Amino acid sequence: MVPIRIAPTLALGCLAMLAAVSAKAEPRAVLELFTSQGCSSCPAADKLLGELAKDPSLVTMTLAVDYWDYLGWKDTLALKGHTIRQRAYANVRGDREVYTPQMVVNGVTHVLGSDKAAIERGIAQSRKQADPLALAVSASLTGDKLTVSVPAKDDQGAGEVWLCPSVKAMPVKIGRGENRGHTIVYTNVVRRWIKIGEWTGKAQTFSVPLKELQSGDIDHVAVMVQSGVANAPKVMLGAAQVAVR
Repeated sequence: MVPIRIAPTLALGCLAMLAAVSAKAEPRAVLELFTSQGCSSCPAADKLLGELAKDPSLVTMTLAVDYWDYLGWKDTLALKGHTIRQRAYANVRGDREVYTPQMVVNGVTHVLGSDKAAIERGIAQSRKQADPLALAVSASLTGDKLTVSVPAKDDQGAGEVWLCPSVKAMPVKIGRGENRGHTIVYTNVVRRWIKIGEWTGKAQTFSVPLKELQSGDIDHVAVMVQSGVANAPKVMLGAAQVAVR
């Protein structure tokens, strides 16, 4: 029997592909950036999120808020629900820390969104104080539906299952306010929140018609299983991402 020889470069390439698949299947953090087009400190964080989004082990999201609109520029991507969500996080933590740019890590801790080292520390800290992303959530396109599968795990309690239809890149030219004259590219911009069910600790599968998700420029969907409820969000139990275009 003739032994099969694999070129070192090919072997390394295969290992890299396997590592990428593993990282994509098992995210180490969900990063929610609360940002605003009217915030002069935010562009650095917006740019950093674009860099972090290249890491397949991170689920990154831009959540634009509206409370700086009074400064002279109405944020074109802001959703009132994002402001409510940010304040709900602060209430759960008990620290009243609501600011931009703020990065919430795995639903349990927050750091300055423009500080890459602080974000890495936040990821490590979240893993010490909670058990995030222990569920191997999967999401796939099956015919004309998006199918989400959540495995059984009795020791994880329960959680809500959310879909966040998003746009990978949205350039915005700012006309007034603190960032007047700048064009900023926002990454993984969440445009809607869709609750598709509740996970109770048992293996469950959820399906949503694709036509309900592909409105406008939507090109991918973030999937989250999160403990707590919408007005009191807690640790992220699992997450996934899937392209829909």
